[in-house]
Amino acid sequence: MDRLSAMETFVRVVDAGSFSAAATQLRVGQPAVSKILAQLEDRLGVRLLLRSTRGLTPTEAGRQFYERAKRAIEEVEEAELAARGVSAALTGRLRISAPVTFARLHVVPRLPTFLAEHPVLEVDLVLEDRNVDLIEAGIDVALRLGRQPDSALTARKIAECRAVVVGSPGYLDAMGTPRTPTDLETHQAIIYDQRQGGEIWTFRRGSAEIAVTVNGKLRVSAAEGVREAVFADLGLSVGGSEWMFTPELKSGAVQNLLTDWCLPRVELWALFPAGRRASAKARTFATFMERQLAASAERK
Repeated sequence: MDRLSAMETFVRVVDAGSFSAAATQLRVGQPAVSKILAQLEDRLGVRLLLRSTRGLTPTEAGRQFYERAKRAIEEVEEAELAARGVSAALTGRLRISAPVTFARLHVVPRLPTFLAEHPVLEVDLVLEDRNVDLIEAGIDVALRLGRQPDSALTARKIAECRAVVVGSPGYLDAMGTPRTPTDLETHQAIIYDQRQGGEIWTFRRGSAEIAVTVNGKLRVSAAEGVREAVFADLGLSVGGSEWMFTPELKSGAVQNLLTDWCLPRVELWALFPAGRRASAKARTFATFMERQLAASAERK
């Protein structure tokens, strides 16, 4: 049995979540995948996967083997890239985690360019506003907004933008336009119920600083909900990133308010799993997004 091929099959099964999905990706029959996994477990003398009606779950030994197998595969890929030269195309599968709205507006539209540069690379885009466990989800690189708490993850800041207060023309016509940060206390705010959201915001202008607690009848757990609530004239979005409303700010579908005051800027970080060096694929994607966002900022 080819050890590297067996490891690649096992990693693909864990990432895909089933033998059939892995077989489709590998372009082989499901019995062949099952046979390889059975032989691998027999050779190692441990159970790697628990099979149930709910799907496949790695055992403790399976999780440890998965992490080390994936690391070994990435090392082989990087060795091949080094041998072929820096212009060699990336291959294999890249799993990216990103917030839903940010990915829809700023990652997916750029994927054609990225994939054209690396035509044999496959991408899994895992969309979730909440932070996922990178190791458990098999993520190679995660894009996350806001300051990141200290952790064992390897983190690299790749971009930043303004935090803004925005409202729809319909809401502003009905409720008036806030002129100062304290005016927000009499308005309805759409509360983004995630770590980078909340009710308390600090505005600065020169040496002046004002802390404001906003109020709202509606709390949502995803940025898509914040956007739709603003479009439905339900309230203002306070402290969200400029990236959240990029198309609408350009078109005038929403208005940028209190522009003479500043909120803390919103940072975009690329995070890589702890305990192993980031793969060439993950580093390349992070650099690609960094350059793309920098170019967009320069065009403003």
